[in-house]
Amino acid sequence: MTFWIIIGAVCAGFGALHGFLFQDGPSVIGMIYGGCIGVLAIAYERGVCFAGYRERLRRLPTLAYFAAAETSLLVVILAAKLVTGAVMWTLGVSEKTLTEAVTPKWSSIPYAMVVSALIIAALRVRDLIGGETFINLVLGRYHRPVSEERVFLFLDLVGSTAYAERHGDLAAQDLLKAVFAAIAEPVRRHRGQVDDYVGDQVIISWPLARGVEQARCVACVFAIRQTLIRDRRAWIARFGLVPEVRAALHGGSVVTAEVGVDRHKIAYFGDVINATARLEGLCREAGRSVLISDAVLSRLPALPEGIEAEALGPQRLRGRSGIMTVHALAESRRLQAVGEAGGRAGADLDDGLAMPGLAARAG
Repeated sequence: MTFWIIIGAVCAGFGALHGFLFQDGPSVIGMIYGGCIGVLAIAYERGVCFAGYRERLRRLPTLAYFAAAETSLLVVILAAKLVTGAVMWTLGVSEKTLTEAVTPKWSSIPYAMVVSALIIAALRVRDLIGGETFINLVLGRYHRPVSEERVFLFLDLVGSTAYAERHGDLAAQDLLKAVFAAIAEPVRRHRGQVDDYVGDQVIISWPLARGVEQARCVACVFAIRQTLIRDRRAWIARFGLVPEVRAALHGGSVVTAEVGVDRHKIAYFGDVINATARLEGLCREAGRSVLISDAVLSRLPALPEGIEAEALGPQRLRGRSGIMTVHALAESRRLQAVGEAGGRAGADLDDGLAMPGLAARAG
């Protein structure tokens, strides 16, 4: 909802600018037109409506795609102008005749196309690098290196290499794309930030205070696992398996800075990053799906309901001389027993046994 409010406000601002450039000045009517037309155009671009049609467009050759996409955007803008004008005329907001209310001026069409293209381009960059990273780059927050505390979650897709060997790299990429798409919603819901994709691994982070508040970082892990289990039939039908992930949580002080010349990104530097990667590697050696360092666990107010921690004691991580106190996290045995007795997947336990923001998996 916040996203659409911001988009509406930005488009309304461009509507006011149109009045300043081509008419007698900004007006409330112009802002309403700008807001409504912009929101409808962005809704089309984001796949809120006509998603199937847009998907078919993407399969066209490049030149044909651009021509069809621009033509479609023009049709959407004209339709949005017609609908907005008709509604405003019906409500008596506009003093124009119905024909004048629904017919765009010639100056408005190229203006709306240019503005829509600019906003869409900005949104695509935002999607490419992540919303929080995009805002930080725009604001220049990390032009100078900053020391801050963050929680990192390293997720690794189990068995992706073997899947690629059996089915080929293209099929493995299709699997990774689907898994990464499924992960996105739980990460957003728990206010995390996807920082990078490295092969079959996803790196997610939170500012430390946000990540430990309400145990968001832990809740996110199990929400992701439950999301994958909940759609098990669809996964099996499409890929012949239900994806599983290994996860490691660690945190501490890092240096955050904007790096790059031709391509900018926000990067993290410090021992915490390497330690989290090594902790994820320990999952395989310890035979555990989710590990968390004592540095993060000790800062949580409480674990989410239905999740229990098992102390594994001090562990020497591969390639590191220091010792890290590690705990394994898992759904409680009580929940697993209920799932086995009921014969249903974790999604069926979701209603009564999971805390808000966390779906506990069973069975």
